Amino acid sequence: MNYIVTARKWRPQTFAEVVGQEHITTTLKNALLNNRIAHAFLFAGPRGVGKTTTARIMAKVLNCLNPQQVEPCNQCEMCLSFQNSQTLDIIEIDGA
Repeated sequence: MNYIVTARKWRPQTFAEVVGQEHITTTLKNALLNNRIAHAFLFAGPRGVGKTTTARIMAKVLNCLNPQQVEPCNQCEMCLSFQNSQTLDIIEIDGA
């Protein structure tokens, strides 16, 4: 049995599950809907506000093989490999 850190186990997997950052998730979803993706995104703020969570969801939906409008499917090969930290296409840099 693999050990999973509690914060990763219960981390939101879709924009709809992110709490308290509606203005951020709405902005990102609008960018996806209108196909106006910036070449870079800077997620900044105090600890615990959802920067990493939101960035992970954004990376997942951009690489998802079967996106559900602006949400990742969480079932395709890319989503599953990302959830299991096995993808080579997405590199997560811990800025803490």
